[in-house]
Amino acid sequence: MEKPNAPSCEKNREVILEVLREHFADRRQVLEIGSGTGQHAIYFAERLPHLRWQTSDRAENLPGINAWLAEAALPNTPSPFELDVAADWPAQRHDAVFSANTLHIMPWSAVESLFASLPDILAPNAKLLIYGPFNYGGQFTSESNAAFDRWLKEKAPYQGIRDFERVHELAQQAGLELLEDGAMPSNNRCLVWRMAGET
Repeated sequence: MEKPNAPSCEKNREVILEVLREHFADRRQVLEIGSGTGQHAIYFAERLPHLRWQTSDRAENLPGINAWLAEAALPNTPSPFELDVAADWPAQRHDAVFSANTLHIMPWSAVESLFASLPDILAPNAKLLIYGPFNYGGQFTSESNAAFDRWLKEKAPYQGIRDFERVHELAQQAGLELLEDGAMPSNNRCLVWRMAGET
């Protein structure tokens, strides 16, 4: 099959990689939630060979991910598995979770389900890294983000840029502590939390 292509992956992958190099340096098992096309997975897995990079997504996206993984043929990218964050999760613990540009395209109820499920799949001291746009104090951080939010809602009313404070509250309820809230290009953020446990 022809591999799917998301131009945004190529635009943001280098800056995300720098954050991963810092926070995932001592990690081993990464679960990527919402791997999309699979482009991020092969880029990061090739440059961070100490990580076993496990992709996941809804069933309709798995063929595209498999196409990218098959072409790259990396030893640290096992086959993707189907994951609906609002349904059952595989019973396996990870010391790192990564997700990019997902929270604003899933319903808020799914965001709640995602965070509620994390305690069951995160190892003690695991790290969660989420990349994407966020609002602060209920306000957009740029005109471009406001326009993006309008475009999202036109596609599907349940979509939209999430408020950082509400997401952070879900993270705290899951036992996560915020380590970093870093500014990224194009008015995005990179949020890093750590699960309670031995440090």
